[in-house]
Amino acid sequence: MIFGYARVSTEDQSLFAQIDALKAAGAERVFQEKRTGKSRQRPELERLFEQIREGDVIVVTKYDRLARSLRDLIDLVETIREKKAGFRSLAEDIDTTTPAGRLVFHVFGSIAEFERERIVERTKEGLAAAKRRGRVGGRPRALSDEARQEIIRMRDQERRSVAEIARTFKVSRATIYRV
Repeated sequence: MIFGYARVSTEDQSLFAQIDALKAAGAERVFQEKRTGKSRQRPELERLFEQIREGDVIVVTKYDRLARSLRDLIDLVETIREKKAGFRSLAEDIDTTTPAGRLVFHVFGSIAEFERERIVERTKEGLAAAKRRGRVGGRPRALSDEARQEIIRMRDQERRSVAEIARTFKVSRATIYRV
């Protein structure tokens, strides 16, 4: 069976164009979702994955309708493959039901993995360069060393409450507890 999956990000967007394209591509049943792609909870996608069987094909108009990222796409397609089903994306002309389509998809995945590794390398290089220039990453401290000493004095000598000290320094109680 050929299943279609159509998704738009907001309620005011229309699924009609995707549904028409999926039906034209042979989709016998179309699962429809109106949720942002960043949402991990996509009930219709979960229902679709529960129903696919060996030999089935999942079709989308564009791969970003199915996945939040290329890594997510690779993981989802792997799940489809484990169920002995296929995946097709109309816009990118990816079809894992054919040997050539699987090759293209794996090349796609390899490029994505390479790019992720390069991003990690560039990030490490940038952090090392900043450190050499005396810059330290992370958020600036909320309290100076003098303020920290004053907090300890207020707590130990004046026996003030954590909530009162936090209000005085305009920080959270958790910050005071960390001091």
